[in-house]
Amino acid sequence: MRPSLREAPMTTRNRAVPIALLALGLTLVAARGGARDTSQAPAPRATGPQEVEILGVAVDPRTQVPAMILQGKRDRRNLMMTIDPAQMVAISLPLRGVTPPRPLTHDLFLTLFGRLKVTLARVVITDLRDDVYYATVHLTSAGGEMTLDARPSDAIALAIRARVPVLVEDRVFDKGGLAQPAPRRQDI
Repeated sequence: MRPSLREAPMTTRNRAVPIALLALGLTLVAARGGARDTSQAPAPRATGPQEVEILGVAVDPRTQVPAMILQGKRDRRNLMMTIDPAQMVAISLPLRGVTPPRPLTHDLFLTLFGRLKVTLARVVITDLRDDVYYATVHLTSAGGEMTLDARPSDAIALAIRARVPVLVEDRVFDKGGLAQPAPRRQDI
């Protein structure tokens, strides 16, 4: 059965701010001694989080529920996650280059980050468990890096405005990826 792909509800646990710093690392493979012929060997599949392009937001014609469509830049896999109507507006406005007359919540957060000398570095969609997507927002300041738990739609709305990368862990594509290619930029 296909998961409904909903986001985490706003609970006290989701609002908790992690204190521990998170360091992202690269997996290093030790080189083997001596030369070997790799011309016949298939190229290994890259693993780890990959940057995605936000193709857009649209209302799913089957369910009449707003959804966001992401596409991996490395392997072109697609991911669709449902969002609420307010998040649809928060994501679609900056995608279309529209600036609202008054700041929306995500604009306010970025202004606050700037005043506190905190920079949004990237957002990562980290997991899909029990039909709920999880994300982290990575912030940097003079004190180091801080990672916050966030709803994916909020994290992406911030990333679009700040023009920072959105990454998706491979396991999320494996669990919730679309079987067929998504349409290009269907903004509403």
